[in-house]
Amino acid sequence: MGQKVNPLSFRLQVHKNWNSRWFAGKKDFAKWLAEDIKIRDLVEAKFASRPTIARVEIERSANLITVTVHTAKAGVVIGRGGAGITELKKDIERVASLPVRINVEEVRRPELNAKLVAENIARQLERRANFRRAVKMAVQNTMNAGAKGVRIEVAGRLNGAEMSRREKTIEGSVPLHTLRADIDFHAARALGPNGTGIIGVKVWIHKGERSDA
Repeated sequence: MGQKVNPLSFRLQVHKNWNSRWFAGKKDFAKWLAEDIKIRDLVEAKFASRPTIARVEIERSANLITVTVHTAKAGVVIGRGGAGITELKKDIERVASLPVRINVEEVRRPELNAKLVAENIARQLERRANFRRAVKMAVQNTMNAGAKGVRIEVAGRLNGAEMSRREKTIEGSVPLHTLRADIDFHAARALGPNGTGIIGVKVWIHKGERSDA
C-alpha cells in the first residue's frame, strides 16, 4: 500500500502554518474546534456558486475571533459599500462564542492556488466539460503564472464512462519529499452529471524552493 501524506501537514512548522491558531484546555478544545468547522463551512457555502475562497484563517484571543478570508475576488466578499462583509460578520457571530473581526485579503495570482485551481476544474466537470481540456487549460495557466511544476489527478467516471478510472497529468517538477519545496495541495469533488457519481480532483502546485526552510 502507498504511504501518502498531505503535503501541507508534512511541511507544518517548516514553512507552512496552521489555518487555525489558538490554544485551549480540555474543556474548550472540542467546542472551539466545532466552531471553527462551522465558520469555515459557512464561508464556503456563502460563496459556493463561484470558487473564490482560497483559504480561511482563524485566530482566537481572550475576547475576539479574527477570521481572515483569502479570496481571488475581494469585491465579491466585501460587497457594495461593505454590505457583504457586514452580512458575513452577522452570520459568523450567530455560530461563534466571541465577537468576530473579519479581514479580507486578495490572492494576487489565483492560478497558483491549488484550492482555486481544483475547484475550477471540478465546476467545469459538473458542467459536462471534457476533463482533458479542463485539466490541460489549468496546467497551462498555472505554468504561465510562474509555477515550477504542477500535477493534477482526476478519478471517477470521466466523461460519463461506464468504468471509473484515474488520469494523471504532470508538467515540470513536483518534488513531494523535498521539505524546502513550497508545495500547495488541495482535493476537490465534482458531482458527475446524470448520476455518474463523484469525480475526485487533486492538484499539487510547486511554487519553488523556500530559502527560509
